[in-house]
Amino acid sequence: MDNRILVDMFALSLPWLEKILRPVIIYLFLVVSLRVAGKRQLAQLNHFDLVMLLTLANTVKNAINGDDNTVTGGIIGAISLLSMNYVVVRLIYGHKKVEEAIEGNADALIKNGKIDWDRLRSELITEAELETAAQKQGIASLADVESAVLEPSGSIIFVNKVPSAEIVRHQELLSRIDALAQEVEALRARPPSTQTAPRT
Repeated sequence: MDNRILVDMFALSLPWLEKILRPVIIYLFLVVSLRVAGKRQLAQLNHFDLVMLLTLANTVKNAINGDDNTVTGGIIGAISLLSMNYVVVRLIYGHKKVEEAIEGNADALIKNGKIDWDRLRSELITEAELETAAQKQGIASLADVESAVLEPSGSIIFVNKVPSAEIVRHQELLSRIDALAQEVEALRARPPSTQTAPRT
């Protein structure tokens, strides 16, 4: 009985090479497919995209596993995926052109406070979705946005037209510290004779 359990858990029902190739092929297919589908699929801006990604993961699971559900097969599949990912990351590290070819470029959705409607249409992002993404970053309205950039990772980086209250306070503190430092330097530079003697 013990031997049967061990066989069921660890004896592969598929050849080793097939167990390695299946996840590698699916990995490459997904990288290319997500690149073609656009950055929106990575951004998960709405529940339709989330459902798509979840069902996609379930769909390719059988293609990766085949008829094999053993622990050994799972370990081989995981090692194959991790190794493939490592190779791709090492390949694009320090190679800007390769990185752009695989991941794509950042897209400016808002420039100088103006929405680029053509870019929104090409990325299939609605104005409401863009505004929701801005609100998640603490920006009340798109009218307050100076620029918005859709990164290859799918995240959107917003820059306010007006600095936030924290930034303004920080800048005021820095200017006051600079003024104090200048006053201290001026006091140190004065000769001792010009300094007023304490009254007795």
